[in-house]
Amino acid sequence: MIELFTAKTPNGIKIPIALEELAIPYTLRMMPMGSPDFRSAEFLSINPNGKIPAIRHHDTGRAPVTIFESGAILLYLADTFGGLAGATAAARGQTLSWLFLQVAGLGPMMGNAAHFRAMKSPDPYTLGRFEGEAGRYLALVEARLSETEWLNGETYSIADIAHFSWIRSAGYAGFDLKDFPILEAWVQNIEKRDATGWALARLG
Repeated sequence: MIELFTAKTPNGIKIPIALEELAIPYTLRMMPMGSPDFRSAEFLSINPNGKIPAIRHHDTGRAPVTIFESGAILLYLADTFGGLAGATAAARGQTLSWLFLQVAGLGPMMGNAAHFRAMKSPDPYTLGRFEGEAGRYLALVEARLSETEWLNGETYSIADIAHFSWIRSAGYAGFDLKDFPILEAWVQNIEKRDATGWALARLG
């Protein structure tokens, strides 16, 4: 059984979507942003960084396995339960490449763009830097998806889940998906997947 600590944020929705896709039983521990639970001894023993998402995997006969950081959790689920990583070496390599591009690039750039946009008097250089990079990453993903249905070139994977969670929230960082029609259609297709609907419904 997987115990999931999460919230309805771009990083937080990745894990329930993957769990639903893989048909893995899980219990949901919602962690509203700002909750004192983030600094509780229990949660810090699971994620010393005090952020969501995080999981505790209760495996019969073994001590629970704890994983934090969304990319690490997605990889753990794909490797432990099989699926969502690509069946061939080439597809798995692409899955990992695009997954890490999201966690190291698109996510941080969009998050910073949103943060500085929300300031009363944002510094033009700082905002331009993060918005420019976020826009570049969105264009990069759109170019990839103009060539192939899924990011790894083979099948729907954890790389798609990771990017979907942020791209669907592009407005948060000041972008309109209508300017990225391939991304907009791709997001809509993922939203229609049963697992996506189930996961988002559980998160409320």
